Amino acid sequence: MRNFFGMFTNDDDTANKNDTVNNTDAFDTNIADDREAVEKGTLQLRQEELDVNKSRVQSGEVTLSKDVIEEQKSVDVPVSREEVVIERRSLNNEISDTPITSGETIRIPVSREEVNVDKRTVLTGEVSAHKKEVEETRHIEETLKREEAHVDTTGDTNVITNK
Repeated sequence: MRNFFGMFTNDDDTANKNDTVNNTDAFDTNIADDREAVEKGTLQLRQEELDVNKSRVQSGEVTLSKDVIEEQKSVDVPVSREEVVIERRSLNNEISDTPITSGETIRIPVSREEVNVDKRTVLTGEVSAHKKEVEETRHIEETLKREEAHVDTTGDTNVITNK
């Protein structure tokens, strides 16, 4: 019959989670040729710990763009133009020393204002975007496993446990 022995660990002692226990009081007895063989038994105890990592993944995207919107605009612009006014008046048949001839011409230039429409581009504002880091806390719950040693004896066996 073979017995396995291990030590009991303190639950608060997580630094020794991979410690092995060598119990010198553990015997494996096989009777062969009337000789007694003595072996040391080792039981490794393990427990799970949380290994929390963070990685950055893309969660979305913000795209800034602009659309062109057309609208009709009406503007009233006052313009001026010249008109020629012809006035006739009667001079009561006054006597003139100038002979009657043909070819005398008077030219009066007439002008008007025209509306010239040009377009120009002006800046009316700007939109900017930037990122900022926001830190928050996520609550994580996970079930962890650990191994504990249990000592079972049969018969008249004396066991001494060293911590």
